[in-house]
Amino acid sequence: MERKSVRKFSEYYVTDEEIKTILEAARWAPSWANTQAWEFIVVRDRDLIEQVTGTYSEGNPSTKCSLAASVLIIGCARTGASGYEKGEKATKFSDWFMFDLGMAVQNLCLKSYDLGLGTVVVGLLDHDKCKKILLVPDDYEVAISIPVGRPATVKKDHTPRKDLKNFVYENSFGNPFEPE
Repeated sequence: MERKSVRKFSEYYVTDEEIKTILEAARWAPSWANTQAWEFIVVRDRDLIEQVTGTYSEGNPSTKCSLAASVLIIGCARTGASGYEKGEKATKFSDWFMFDLGMAVQNLCLKSYDLGLGTVVVGLLDHDKCKKILLVPDDYEVAISIPVGRPATVKKDHTPRKDLKNFVYENSFGNPFEPE
């Protein structure tokens, strides 16, 4: 409940040990048939950070913090694995890898918070251009960029969240779940 998206970092340099720790947390996320189809690219090179950030959509509020971050972690996924059985699509949703990657990224973000680090998940970017810059193979997709750093300021307020009654139902959609 305390973790927030952070878009302003201090000059703190995220260590390799901290990166290893947060990636270890991502590694333990559940996935479709244990495919673990996620892949992560740790980007530290300043020129590459600028190139990746250059793929962000114009006006993206995470551009500035990404340029200031000492590391970007790029979340990729192997296609044709999650949601597939014996090479055939096994579910209506062909992008099941996004669900699996999302769980790994949530673990990464929560562990970052535990370490006193901040993150923001950036999805508003030119995925294909980023994929080309980072030499990602054709059978993988770049889904997100995650700048990681020490928050420059501590924000005390929370972004409002919906009440449970606005999105939780019992037995059928629209039938309110009303716990006693």
